[in-house]
Amino acid sequence: MKTGIELIAAERQEQIEKHGFDTAHDALHTDGEIKFAALYALGEKGHLQAYAGWDDFEDAMERKTEIQKLVIAGALIAAEIDRLQALDK
Repeated sequence: MKTGIELIAAERQEQIEKHGFDTAHDALHTDGEIKFAALYALGEKGHLQAYAGWDDFEDAMERKTEIQKLVIAGALIAAEIDRLQALDK
């Protein structure tokens, strides 16, 4: 069985390879959407609804288990950290 960090790393890799959500894509989300998507995955639904284009994500989260939601949130947090660090370069 994979550890939490292994699951999060695998999810982040899938976000990049399968969905194309790499650092260049993430750089386009400058208003906190990635952070709010992580919060949405954790059950905080209010913030993400202010942004257009996240309907499929919201629908997908309704079908996920609690562990899957935590893994996705962790991967999104990692993506947001990478996005913010890239701004400091």
